[in-house]
Amino acid sequence: MKGLWVADEATSLEQLIGYRFRRPEWLRQALTHRSHSEESSGKEPSNEQMEFLGDAILGFLVSEALLHRFPESREGFLSKLKARLVSGAHLHRVAEELELGGFLRLGKGEELSGGRSKKALLVDALEALVAAVYRDGGLTAAREFVERWILAPVDWQQVPTTDFKSELQELLQERRAPPPRYVVTREQGPEHQKTFTVEVRVGGESIAFAEGSSKKAAEQAAAQIALGRLEEISFEPGTR
Repeated sequence: MKGLWVADEATSLEQLIGYRFRRPEWLRQALTHRSHSEESSGKEPSNEQMEFLGDAILGFLVSEALLHRFPESREGFLSKLKARLVSGAHLHRVAEELELGGFLRLGKGEELSGGRSKKALLVDALEALVAAVYRDGGLTAAREFVERWILAPVDWQQVPTTDFKSELQELLQERRAPPPRYVVTREQGPEHQKTFTVEVRVGGESIAFAEGSSKKAAEQAAAQIALGRLEEISFEPGTR
């Protein structure tokens, strides 16, 4: 699959992603690196603009999917999860799964320098591919591509449904209160089986205590308790 772009290559990639292009030129451009475009004296457009568009479309579709999956979650939690799903690390894994490197149209120099395995090139090509599907088949086709290749591989069972620490920080920011501080007030048990007690303080005041098998677990539990209390009252630092 190296070198010249031929119909069999396009068909192979279309079969792999499960989408048939009505206008194959969109797919061709999505896989054309700047180095190849420059060698053709700019006669063939590179995928840079497609990558720009694909990045925006991907961000929108991932945000939309997360709102459907986590309708009760706060912005901070959703933003962190979205950042993971559109990160270079995640997109690189998807690009490798699709073996996009073998379909890239590279200039000779880029080819010789190992461009087909470069993370940045693969991520850009994947984002450009999202744009190509969008331009050819519209938002519905792009959504199906993102669901299948970007979101479906995620093990949602391993994704925490709520980040109570982030939610607490957001709530305090909304109320223009100081950020929370987490203080370990007690450690119990043997080294291999410790229990930690954590206190949440806001503006010098103690808001909640909780225990956990790790500092992080205790902090999350304390933040959850603090959230429940603060959502029932109008908290102002320095008042009780």
